Amino acid sequence: MDEKESEQRREKTQTRSFGAGNRISHDASGYYESKLYSELPRETPFEEDQALPDDLRNALILADARSMKQIPDRSVHLMVTSPPYNVSKAYDEDLSLREYLELLEDVFRETHRVLVHGGRACINVANVGRKPYIPLSDHISHIMTSIGFLMRGEVIWNKGAGAGVSMAWGSYKSASNPVLRDVHEYILIFSKGGFGRDAKGRENTITKEDFMEWTKSVWTMPTESAKKVGHPAPFPVELPRRLIELYTFKDDVILDPFMGSGSTALAALTTNRQYVGFEIAPEFAERARQRIDRYLQTGDTGGKAPPKVESGQTPIDPTSQDQATADSDSL
Repeated sequence: MDEKESEQRREKTQTRSFGAGNRISHDASGYYESKLYSELPRETPFEEDQALPDDLRNALILADARSMKQIPDRSVHLMVTSPPYNVSKAYDEDLSLREYLELLEDVFRETHRVLVHGGRACINVANVGRKPYIPLSDHISHIMTSIGFLMRGEVIWNKGAGAGVSMAWGSYKSASNPVLRDVHEYILIFSKGGFGRDAKGRENTITKEDFMEWTKSVWTMPTESAKKVGHPAPFPVELPRRLIELYTFKDDVILDPFMGSGSTALAALTTNRQYVGFEIAPEFAERARQRIDRYLQTGDTGGKAPPKVESGQTPIDPTSQDQATADSDSL
């Protein structure tokens, strides 16, 4: 082999070299400088984190998350939520699509404000309807990038055989009008300001096996029982638990602006993180508080994720703190 051929063999591959075997020392810089990326949000200069006040650590706040003025800028490390679907379930307002998306935009702008530089936002969403189909995941992705979030990717949540599949066949066994029956939802994943966070002095808790499995873009896990949890659209504790362990360090702060039945709070406690959550419906806030209390007393999450609190460590009891604020009630 001559010197020229040797140099060619050592040359870095480019992103356009799809199918190239053993793409070691891959150089994607040219791809990300292309026109395809020219109009998308860019990483921004680093800004220092701020501390979340002690009285908001492990707090469930009965208030509208369109204003999270209790929370300082850059004091939350991860947001995990599943917005209400606005499809005439008992706890939803009857909003137009435009009004619904405006509500979400207000909440996610506040989320952007309170996240640290490099903090992540993970949104579980199901698309709805058939006449026509409403791709809420697409609408939310557009909202998030217009705010300035950097999209990291998406996970397909395959709800498996236990999914409550709609029996709206359309035209049964006929090409007249067959209807697709969803057995999946989306988890949209974004970052604020930058993709990375400094790991110095911080402790990871994820195992090698879980990291290898959870960085795949399809997760298969069963749904949560609405009757068991006492909420019309709960997600399993396992879902936020995976996101928390994958995207945060021990003792980080997790926000859920639509707390619902409290699954995100439980996932935070079981992984040695702290939570702050908002819920506007008193009955669901009370149900979340009951689930949290039960976990603190018994270790039972009422869901699919096993408890993971370290031996000898007691999670902070949200009912023992003074959570009063000027414009909201805390539970």
